[in-house]
Amino acid sequence: MDKIPEDPKVLRQMIREGKLDRPTSGLALGFSQANLVILPKDVAFDFMLLCQRNPKPCPLLEVIEPGNFEPQKYGKGADIRTDISKYRIYKGGELSDEVGNVTGVWSNEFVSFLIGCSFTFESALIKADIPLRHWDQNKNVSMYITNREVVPAGKFHGKLVVSMRPIHKDHLVKTIQITSRFPDMHGAPIHIGSPIEMGIEDLNDTDYGDPVEVLEGEVPVFWACGVTPQAVALSSKPSMMITHSPGHMFITDIKDETLEVK
Repeated sequence: MDKIPEDPKVLRQMIREGKLDRPTSGLALGFSQANLVILPKDVAFDFMLLCQRNPKPCPLLEVIEPGNFEPQKYGKGADIRTDISKYRIYKGGELSDEVGNVTGVWSNEFVSFLIGCSFTFESALIKADIPLRHWDQNKNVSMYITNREVVPAGKFHGKLVVSMRPIHKDHLVKTIQITSRFPDMHGAPIHIGSPIEMGIEDLNDTDYGDPVEVLEGEVPVFWACGVTPQAVALSSKPSMMITHSPGHMFITDIKDETLEVK
């Protein structure tokens, strides 16, 4: 394949046309990425309250009103029904389908939520010469369902999901400093070190994404993850929930630097 463009609008058009189907980590460097959740209007307020009570895993960026499918702040001209390379459809708490667009199931009763994504701060880590193994190996980031509960809201409850990146011990302080400057993109890590403390028995057994090796001198570092709503869907069983597939994010038009707290 030819070199992948970096312009978010071009990338979204490629995705819309079915010409790009891969995890979006490492794409559109310098531009933020977002998780997507689409829900029926009757449970949308409960979910918005869930985001307010759990800002680490669910930092809310934009709410798109019922029936609308064009973000007004994070991607004018985009279509959240088609501009993500892979979607998951949950019905009654069960994963029903994984598709390339959701126009066939779209309803004017749907409310859409864009949630911050840790892929956004990865560019800043790379610029600081902090390597990311899933980038080097062209893999999806490792994600795990933990033993920690989210703060419930209305209908919604469930387990916290985390993403994991092996970080060399010499880079830990810098990693914490950099990621903490992106509070709307999950911010600083929530746990460093022993996975078992979060109920993760084997790092090779990911719940979402791909496993990567933790090498000598490295420690596993965990961030709250925007895939948490998918774990919540399994527990809360809304009649319908549409999300991005893990690692297949919405690429926004917003520069990373505008989201960084100096």
